[in-house]
Amino acid sequence: MLVFEGAVEVRLVDGGRRCAGRVEVKHNGEWGTVCDDYWSMNDAAVVCKQLGCGSAVGAPQDGHFGAGSGPIWMDDVGCKGSESALSDCEHRGWGEHNCEHSDDAGVTCSEYTGFRLVNGSTACAGRVEVQVSGTWGTLCASRWDLSDAHVLCRQLNCGFAESIPGGEHFGRGTGPVWRDSFHCDGTEAHLGQCPVITLGASPCSHGNNAAVVCSAGFASLRLAGGGSRCDGRVEIFQNGTWGRVLDDQWDMREASVVCRQLQCGEAEKAYNPPKPERGSGPVGLRGVRCAGHEANLALCNTSLPESAPAAGVAEDVGVICWGSRRVRLVNGSGRCAGRVEIYYQGIWGTVCDDGWDLSDAAVVCHQLGCGGAVEAAGSARFGEGSGQIWLDGMNCSGAEAALWDCPARPWGKHECGHKEDVFYNGTWGSICSNSMTPKTVSLVCKELGCGDGGSLETQLPYGRVSGPTWLDYVQWLCLLSQCHGRSLHSPDREKIRAVGGCWGRLFAPLVLAWPLTSQEQERSCGVQEPGAKWGAASVELDVFWPLPIPPGAI
Repeated sequence: MLVFEGAVEVRLVDGGRRCAGRVEVKHNGEWGTVCDDYWSMNDAAVVCKQLGCGSAVGAPQDGHFGAGSGPIWMDDVGCKGSESALSDCEHRGWGEHNCEHSDDAGVTCSEYTGFRLVNGSTACAGRVEVQVSGTWGTLCASRWDLSDAHVLCRQLNCGFAESIPGGEHFGRGTGPVWRDSFHCDGTEAHLGQCPVITLGASPCSHGNNAAVVCSAGFASLRLAGGGSRCDGRVEIFQNGTWGRVLDDQWDMREASVVCRQLQCGEAEKAYNPPKPERGSGPVGLRGVRCAGHEANLALCNTSLPESAPAAGVAEDVGVICWGSRRVRLVNGSGRCAGRVEIYYQGIWGTVCDDGWDLSDAAVVCHQLGCGGAVEAAGSARFGEGSGQIWLDGMNCSGAEAALWDCPARPWGKHECGHKEDVFYNGTWGSICSNSMTPKTVSLVCKELGCGDGGSLETQLPYGRVSGPTWLDYVQWLCLLSQCHGRSLHSPDREKIRAVGGCWGRLFAPLVLAWPLTSQEQERSCGVQEPGAKWGAASVELDVFWPLPIPPGAI
């Protein structure tokens, strides 16, 4: 075998187009053919590369494109496929052969030198563009189908075809419209390997573009800077980097697609974040147009970062989805006690206590995984909130899955101040002395481990304390776990304490309360607590135990 330096001209003849036909090379100023001995796809690939005809799709033998004439210049050609010209490959020597023209070799090239998807959110979704002899153009969609799309997705390492949106789904193209019609069976490794028919004068315009969304084309999205995963500034993950999404006409249609893709429910708001909340990193997308029903942002008409906006100033975009709503309890002794606050429209706000009752509280406790509600009260006992008052006039049945599923006034409509913020109790509160008996005092001392008895004192120098008063008219405590009377069950009902050791004011972290009549309210420690509904009292019980404090009793 010999290797000859210097490229010689090559051409394809009688194939009906420039990139298919019988192989002919020009040596010493004369055109001649190539014998098909050992002719392979590697040889054909070099010919296609040299001619700028894309990839090789066939290496026919036995004079497939007809018998040539003149000299047979090359025989036993052995290309590796990496050569830039056929004359760079090994062969027997110029004019050395044992062939007839019935053995002339042929080549079929794809003619397409490149394929790409444009105007999608990733390289795996968009309008199909084909490079023919170095010129990019849009592919006509007249005969484009899923089998063709599957091959292109495979060729681009993008998985398989999910859908083939029609019309101008990914925008109008520019330049020529290639009217070639591919007829793939779906098993080909490359679109250029599929049979191709030229449509000729068949009508095709930029409004009838071939397009595809491949299975690997669903870019990851996230919402940054919000209070939950379902609200915030939109960012897209491409090429290993999170990038910003910019747009000048962002609205609820685009927001609906983002929320749907993130499985965050319906969109509540589409917005452009204020300057302090804007991103500062690379731009992933610039310009998005959705119909609103798409399952993924990749199915929308999107532009790449270098594209210029059609009008206006492109800014960061954000969404608030229904799934961003949250509830929390604030200023309590733990996460299951405190002032009720709701995260809505990206802002934390409170709930007015008008109509607030145990059924409403039960929904909050269930929603937070905090068991059953033991009391619902108002008058901002856990402190006044600030900002928005989101809900008023709550009327839950108790069976709702979330507080916002309950009947109420419209969001943000209320007749309240923050002094009426509601709460759920689970903290220490004092006990009023009305109807206390020596037996009750004795039981308290026993429960605290402070002896078998004591005396009741109502005038001690401790002064009034802040916080709730849980009990009034307690006739006996019976270790507080067996108390009769109108009570609400609490998992902490057995716990009581005395401030000051075994001499001090008695407190309970439980809720044992009952509705008082107006006469009872007048008698309850002499003071009625404003707005109170359950066990209202504001003078504390003082209990005196004349015994030392047992170790570990407090």
